[in-house]
Amino acid sequence: MAAPSPGPLEVLAPSPEAGCRAVTSSRRGLLWRLREKQSRLGLFEISPGHELHGMTCMMQAGLWAATQVSMDHPPTGPPSQDDFSEVLTQVHEGFELGTLAGPAFAWLRRSLGLAEEDYQAALGPGGPYLQFLSTSKSKASFFLSHDQRFFLKTQGRREVQVLLAHLPRYVQHLQRHPHSLLARLLGVHSLRVDRGKKTYFIIMQSVFYPPGRISERYDIKGCEVSRWVEPAPEGSPLVLVLKDLNFQGKTINLGPQRSWFLRQMELDTTFLRELNVLDYSLLMAFQCLHEDERGLGSSLIFRTARSVEGAQSPEESEAQNRRLLPDTPNALHILDGPEQRYFLGVVDLATVYGLRKRLEHLWKTLRYPSRTFSTVSPARYARRLCQWVEAHTE
Repeated sequence: MAAPSPGPLEVLAPSPEAGCRAVTSSRRGLLWRLREKQSRLGLFEISPGHELHGMTCMMQAGLWAATQVSMDHPPTGPPSQDDFSEVLTQVHEGFELGTLAGPAFAWLRRSLGLAEEDYQAALGPGGPYLQFLSTSKSKASFFLSHDQRFFLKTQGRREVQVLLAHLPRYVQHLQRHPHSLLARLLGVHSLRVDRGKKTYFIIMQSVFYPPGRISERYDIKGCEVSRWVEPAPEGSPLVLVLKDLNFQGKTINLGPQRSWFLRQMELDTTFLRELNVLDYSLLMAFQCLHEDERGLGSSLIFRTARSVEGAQSPEESEAQNRRLLPDTPNALHILDGPEQRYFLGVVDLATVYGLRKRLEHLWKTLRYPSRTFSTVSPARYARRLCQWVEAHTE
């Protein structure tokens, strides 16, 4: 599948590392790395010569084989307890790829109408992954499939354990609310090279897809400490994800879809609060609609997610908070207002409010008096994000 043409903010350039192969890692000091990252934020092909090229080639080969297993043994029904706990390790030349809860994720992909052949083709060796260098403070590495449809992120072992522990309830939530804004998690894997330490990574649908006409991107947490990103100069090719303080004075104009959005945010954040989870983000992007795309006309169809056998009564349908979905790829994360298309999704669902976060909350309370910061109780976090959404929509 060919990658879509990049929009004005999409930089699909050869990796800078490809032209700097003579520079060894031993000469790359911390300051040099920080300056380099700041100067090349954006999206780059992981081509030969990139420091992560070997790793991503292994990921592609491993994911091709892992997906072939689910194609050869498709799910016959909803996942069982054994499906959620299954671990499949496939040995390749020089590396091993582990697939965690493979049958459960295969069933989830199928319930979303995602063909395994398309999933395999996008994540396999058909084209180079794209590295996204972000403004996030996370130590994780971020990748996109070559068609930008799927997002890959490295995760710590503890975060993976949290995701897998919550997976049955996550699947249940998506069954109850098929139009949920929660990011669609599609796979969890481990990669071990030459019997070394395992690297864990997750795969999910990209919220920002298709990217061709997206003009602005935001990561919203509903607070203010460390929530500002220096905007790119006008005309710059940098791909930046801005934050809460960058959004001041702006509004999400959803028109009649606003009530659905507020209700779905309440349902999804209540679920995350029950899991004792915090520090998740509302990802948001804008795209101006063309004249023939505006309004709720023929461009919209009512579609039911296959993960739920359709609601038969108005009461059931209302409880599930269904809506009209745009007849477009990635419809679950797209909401059309009168003038603009919005890409919306809730991501980063693996931070539990345990002892470390409680201590961090106490420290930030002393460090930032009278200011809002991300590390608060799950109940307060959910309520604050919903209040932010209500205050910034019309």
